[in-house]
This record gives sequence, C-alpha cells and structure tokens, in this order.
Amino acid sequence: MGRPRTFNEDSVLDAAAGEFRRRGFADTSTEELCEATGMGRGSLYNAFVSKDELFRRALDRFIAETYAASAEIMETEDTSAFRRFELLLDRVIQEEVDAAASGGAAGCMVVGTLLAPDLRARDSHVAESIARDVNMRRRLLAWAASQGHIDGSISADVAPNDAAWLVIGLINGIRVNAQAGASGPELAASARLGLRALSAR
Repeated sequence: MGRPRTFNEDSVLDAAAGEFRRRGFADTSTEELCEATGMGRGSLYNAFVSKDELFRRALDRFIAETYAASAEIMETEDTSAFRRFELLLDRVIQEEVDAAASGGAAGCMVVGTLLAPDLRARDSHVAESIARDVNMRRRLLAWAASQGHIDGSISADVAPNDAAWLVIGLINGIRVNAQAGASGPELAASARLGLRALSAR
C-alpha cells in the first residue's frame, strides 16, 4: 500500500503555474519548480510523473480558475456590459501591478503557450486545452458584448464576436506589455484607449 500524499495538490499546481506563467514551459527548470512548490525532485515526479504532465495539470487548473474569475465579472447583472469589460481589464492589470511589486510580471500560461507553437504541436492535450479556452472566453465576451447592445453601453456598430476578439487582444497585450516593463498607469491608459472602440458614447 502506497504512502498517502502529504501535500495539497491545488497549491502545488498553483505554485507550478506561477513559474510557468513567468518563464514558459521550456525555460522553467525542475529546480525552480521544486523551489516554488516546496517539493523535492523525487516527490514531484512521483506525484506528477513528468514536467510535461505537471504543466498539463497546471495549465488546466489555470484555465479553469481564470475562466471562473472572468465569468464572475462578465455575468454581473447590476452594471453595464462596458463597465464589466473595464472591470475585467482592471483585474488583469492589478495582477501585473502586484507581480511587479514583487519584482516580476504575472504572465499568462495561455499567452505563453500560444507563443510556443512547438509545444502545442507535440502535445495534443495542451493544444486542445488552449483552443478550448480561447473559444470559451471568446463566447463569454461575445455574449457580454451582446448584452451591451441591449443596455446601450456597447456600440451597435461593433459585432459581438469582434468585440470579444478585441478584448482578448487587449488582455494579451497587457500581459506582454507588462513583461516589457510597462507600468500600471501605462497599462491602464492603453486598456482604456482600446475599450473606446466598443463604447456607444
């Protein structure tokens, strides 16, 4: 009979995701993963078999948690759709501001993986997870934009699907610009400029 696990799997996956978010899969070493998770190399591989499997599990958890947080904002009923988009971008910016205060950038496992076509090409699970996430977020944001047509906060000239891709692009841009050293105020200013394209006012 095997020994029972003595670690919190979700905490380990979150810690691993933090490393993968900042460095990407290829540039994250086993030593960095061990330090972040507080697990020895043997324990880490006994639990997750390989770095690839740890990445898959961390990615799936990151996607689920990020989507849930986004859906909570976008499905808020007591504010306009345009304001919901503002709140969504504010959350992303705050993550980057908090990370910068700790000496880095928050990064994003999805953006990093989109920029790593070789990883997606050799791992069908990763490729499918990324494609599913992008499609789910696009549908969520398009739905919110359609609500904006109803409440009058989103321009009728902007198709919901186009609005969704714009917001996805803004989020990805915030992540990349933060990596390049943009400050919180600079990220906020560029986000507001981008959102103007959606406003009915």
